[in-house]
Amino acid sequence: MQLFLLSGLSGAGKSVALKVLEDSGFYCVDNLPAELLTGLVEYLIAGGYEKMAVSIDVRSANSVQKLPLIVQTLMQKNLAVHVLFLDAKSDTLVKRFSETRRMHPLSDGMRTLPECVQAERELLAGISKIGHHIDTSELGANALRAWIKQFIKLDRARLTLLFESFGFKHGIPLDADFVFDVRCLPNPFYDVALRALTGKDLPVAVFLESTPTAQLMLGDISGFVERWLPNFIADNRSYLTIAIGCTGGQHRSVYLCEKLTQYFESRQQVILRHRELT
Repeated sequence: MQLFLLSGLSGAGKSVALKVLEDSGFYCVDNLPAELLTGLVEYLIAGGYEKMAVSIDVRSANSVQKLPLIVQTLMQKNLAVHVLFLDAKSDTLVKRFSETRRMHPLSDGMRTLPECVQAERELLAGISKIGHHIDTSELGANALRAWIKQFIKLDRARLTLLFESFGFKHGIPLDADFVFDVRCLPNPFYDVALRALTGKDLPVAVFLESTPTAQLMLGDISGFVERWLPNFIADNRSYLTIAIGCTGGQHRSVYLCEKLTQYFESRQQVILRHRELT
């Protein structure tokens, strides 16, 4: 059986993600108390189910803190357990709740909404550490659906190398393991002929390929990843996210992520994401 365990912050998009899993043929259960997970898995295995997705979060109160130990126990039984954790910036979550006028699951009439979000982060800290993160702060629903579909297709037996471009003016991705700042490179934005293009377009690529510092940066980043990748693989890591940021996330960071993906995809399982182009 494949078990996809979905968790994360309230308002970060778990309902969208669970719907994608359901549409992809998974038997889905929402808002399951953590203590019932082992029993449900055993029941569904006996029933012949092969793909299962379960959403567990703070709606099941303090039992969610038991989830990391439960996941570890299930993995020891040779089950393919894949944890997906959806996150977002606190101010983004507060804005989403305010706009929809929904009540936060931890609201008790005493805490403010920001305090509820912070308390939720603390309750989910354990499961956050073992899951593959997706930061939905700057993502629309369609982009999140596409990213979830990418996640489903991965070969879990191999480390996934994820290159993500972003713009610093929109904030650093919460899901990044390493962040490289490439704002020091010449900016194609200031060339009127290139401004409306992106790093995926040939004229921008030509501009940056003729820029020695851009090629030096590309070589340094690829060399760093190549040098340390075997250590992360030996450490049984499932994912390694390399975030590359420029000012707006349109030109330099996009170009570098495209080139790094081309370099590593022949030897490693790679996902490419352009946060500001979604």
